[in-house]
Amino acid sequence: SITKERTEVILQGTSSLDPNDPTAVWEEYDFKCKPGNLSRRPCFISPYHYRLDWLMWFAAFQTYEQNEWIIHLAGKLLAQEEEALSLMASNPFAGREPP
Repeated sequence: SITKERTEVILQGTSSLDPNDPTAVWEEYDFKCKPGNLSRRPCFISPYHYRLDWLMWFAAFQTYEQNEWIIHLAGKLLAQEEEALSLMASNPFAGREPP
């Protein structure tokens, strides 16, 4: 065990015109192996790790200023770039306008 609590970075987007609106619906991007939905079967790829999912775990211990790549990833997800979306388990905005 590394820590007693596990802090997670969660990437979400909204289709709301006003993201500050309390009624805005935020949808989460799921990662292939990063812990998330408790009803999802665990991802076993031993002895390997999905690099992005692994980096997300360590990014939770620091600030985004120490992990500028997260800002770049978020920008690519906002632009719905296929290369970035291929790293995700699902795209909540598939077939719709970008968040």
